[in-house]
Amino acid sequence: MRIDKFLWSIRFYKTRSVSADEIKKNRVSIGTSVVKSSKEVKEGDVIKIRKNQIEYKIKVIQIPKSRIGAKLVPLHIKDVTDKDQYEQLMMRKMSQEYYRNRGEGRPTKKDRRDMDDYVENDVTADFTDWDDFFGENSSDSETND
Repeated sequence: MRIDKFLWSIRFYKTRSVSADEIKKNRVSIGTSVVKSSKEVKEGDVIKIRKNQIEYKIKVIQIPKSRIGAKLVPLHIKDVTDKDQYEQLMMRKMSQEYYRNRGEGRPTKKDRRDMDDYVENDVTADFTDWDDFFGENSSDSETND
């Protein structure tokens, strides 16, 4: 089976064209050599894939006939990625909060909606009529004339 089809069939990439694009960008290799999309995958191959700034290593156990369900993936591949790669990924996810603290920069859509709800609730709670707000009554102004 071709490597682009294999990576798509084991659900490593969402579409086959995305898989082929990643292979063209030299992010996939078997052993030490970078491969092309037409490279045939065999049982026992160790595939190295650079994705999300870490290097995954998977060992081919069995070749599927077509795209398989997520529960069946462990029957066809074995993940032999180094543990420190996963630790790096977790550290990056945890440090993403560093880039934008709440209240800095442009508000998100959720922030804007929260502000709109706050302003609407605040205005309607304070006053409902301008005359009441300014302390004027229409009956008082008529009697003073």
